[in-house]
Formats: sequence, structure tokens, C-alpha cells
Amino acid sequence: MSQGPDWLQLRADFPILDQEVHGHELVYFDNAASSQKPRVVIDALRHYYERDNANVHRGIHELSNRATTAFEAGRERVARFLNAGSADEIIFTRGTTESINLVAAAWGNQNLRAGDRILLTEMEHHSNLVPWQMLAQRTGAKLSFIPVTGDEGLLDLSQLDTLLTPEVKLFAFTHISNSLGTVNPVAQLCARARALGVTTLVDAAQSAGHLPLDVRALGCDFLAFSSHKICGPTGLGVLWGRPEILDAMPPYQGGGEMILSVDYFQSSYKKAPHRFEAGTPDISGVIALHVALDYLDAIGRAAIFQHDQELAQYAWQRLAEMPGVRLFGPAKDRAGLVSFQLEDVHAHDVVTFADQRGVALRGGHHCNQPLMKKLGVPSTARASFYFYNTRAEVDRFIDVVCEIRKFFGP
Repeated sequence: MSQGPDWLQLRADFPILDQEVHGHELVYFDNAASSQKPRVVIDALRHYYERDNANVHRGIHELSNRATTAFEAGRERVARFLNAGSADEIIFTRGTTESINLVAAAWGNQNLRAGDRILLTEMEHHSNLVPWQMLAQRTGAKLSFIPVTGDEGLLDLSQLDTLLTPEVKLFAFTHISNSLGTVNPVAQLCARARALGVTTLVDAAQSAGHLPLDVRALGCDFLAFSSHKICGPTGLGVLWGRPEILDAMPPYQGGGEMILSVDYFQSSYKKAPHRFEAGTPDISGVIALHVALDYLDAIGRAAIFQHDQELAQYAWQRLAEMPGVRLFGPAKDRAGLVSFQLEDVHAHDVVTFADQRGVALRGGHHCNQPLMKKLGVPSTARASFYFYNTRAEVDRFIDVVCEIRKFFGP
């Protein structure tokens, strides 16, 4: 492994990893679904509920003041994490899914009409597909897709000129594929879209906690990610948007917190970001996410990405040596996950067997049903890595895969 952070020492920060599952030491390789939480994040949640629990913005007592200060400090921290121009560009949601739905509803209903096109890719998670399908049904817009090059899992950018046309009003795509491990050229794609005046949205659910993100360098118009995949609490997400676009968008939901004034027949609304945050937010989650971002940046996201890549490359090479194993996604320059299929063994059987050996994998369509159909498989098994995982754990995983092949073999 590369020199740098003491990965084993960092692993000790995660109490959940110090346990046995079915009599075996836990190997947690389901990080693409949700990461584990370091003790400092858990402590931040407990401290808020023990000392500062109160609603934000609307109170003038001490607990409310402390909660509001900490909550808005979390917004400032997310802005720095993304190199945003201002904290006002940061909207808190329930996750990547709600962030994308917010854009589809507030921006999409306002800007799309019949005959317009929404450009996506064939590797999109359902969260970056279904909301656009619903928007197309509401508006009469049409969907187009950049193809994926089979098992290699790269975007066929030779078709970009044909697909990225003046009729396209939105280009939404994932940064890192949750099924293939493909790292897409975000800045290049955004630049091509911007030259035609096309609005862009980047699904950064799989990249935010794994590599440096700079929204100004990427050149996107919207970017979304989830707290629970980057060592933060569940039920919290982030939407970043260009301020001029956010200020022109109508509210997503109505209620308390997002208003300036209300009478019985009409209301006026706050500016972004509060316009899009109706009701009581996830206060404790934002405070704990602040701690998670500090924790990740103390390690260094570039170092994390290199560590994850090295584990994924090692796992890929070990699996590629086995007969009867089909691998998906690029052989090189992949992110920290490996998806595979064992000949004549369903992915659910792979995952169930592995669980009995204490190895947590993910099996299924990974919210990528259209992609699975394109690849001609019902499902894949997936091992996904984070900085607290080790090469020794990959060896254990490979041993378990060998056991599975032997158990289900002829």
C-alpha cells in the first residue's frame, strides 16, 4: 500500500468494525451503500442531544442560539468542502435522491417544455433516472442516453456530439458509477455542456467522500451527495447549486422556515438556501456531518482515493485470476469497488454465503436495473472499499469467493 496515513490506526476510530459476525471478524465491504461512522461523529450526535438540543433559527434562547450557530457552521463547512463561493449555495436535503428530486421539481418544472431533451447516461443510479422520467412525463420532454461500452463500463463519448444538442436543456450524470467503478470525466463533460448553454447536474454520491471535489473547477451547475456515504449520519444530503440558478428557482416545498411572510391567500419566500428547506431540518445530522468532513480532510481525500483504488485494483487482479468470474467496469483507473458475477451462482447466494463468513457484500441490481439489462445479467455481487479497509481483508474476501466457487461447483 502507499505511504501516508496510518490506516490501521484510523480503523480503530470505528467501533462497529471491532466485532464478530457469525463467529468471524467482520469485513465490511458495503461502503458504496453506506459507510461506517467514526467515534467523533457519534460523539457529536450525542453531545448535541445531551447539551444543545433545540430548534434552529426561530428561537432566541441560549440552546436555540447554540444549535443555530452549530447548524450554520455546518453549512459553511460543506461550502469549504466543495470550494463553493458561499454557504448560501448549500441546501440541506434528506440525501442525494431528494437533492435530485428537488432540482427536477423546482428547476425542471420551470425550465422544461415539450420537445426539450434531458441527457443522461446508461450507468445512472435510479435516483438520477426516475426523477427525470417523472419530469419528462410532466413536461413532455424526452430522455436521451450516452451509451456504456459493455463490460468495460466506460461512456461512449464518441456519440457525445450527436447527443449533446441545442435541444438538450439538462445533462445529468454520475461522477463515479456505483456498479462499475467508472470515474467519469466530469470537468470535460460540463465544459462541453456549458459551451451549448446546457445546465448540468453531477451525482457525487460515490465520489464526495473519496476524492477532492471543487465545484468551481468542475464547472457544473448542480452537485448532490449524501452524508451517510462519507462517514456522516443517515437521512441527510447536500445540494450545491450556482447562486444565480438557485435564486431563480421557485420553492420545492412549502411550510415553516422557508417564508418571509404569510397571509391567508399568499406568501413570500426567503432567498436560497432557506427557500428550499421547509420545516425543521436535520440539525444533529448537519452538526455531525461537519465533524465528518473535518475528519476526512484531516486524512486527505486524495490519499483516501489512492488507498481505495489500490484495494480495488488488488481485488480486481485476484478475481481476474479465477476461472468462471466475470468482472464489470474498467480494468484500470477504477474507483474503490469491484462488481463481479460467478458462473452459475446468483449474486444473492454469493452475498449470503459471504455473510456467513463475516464478509459484508452487496448483491442485486444496485438500483441500476437498466444497466443490468444492458449487461445481460440479473444482478452482480459488489465489494466496495473505504480507507478503513485493508489488503488482508481483501485476501479474506478472495478466500471466501474460492469457498463459494467450490461449494457451488460441479
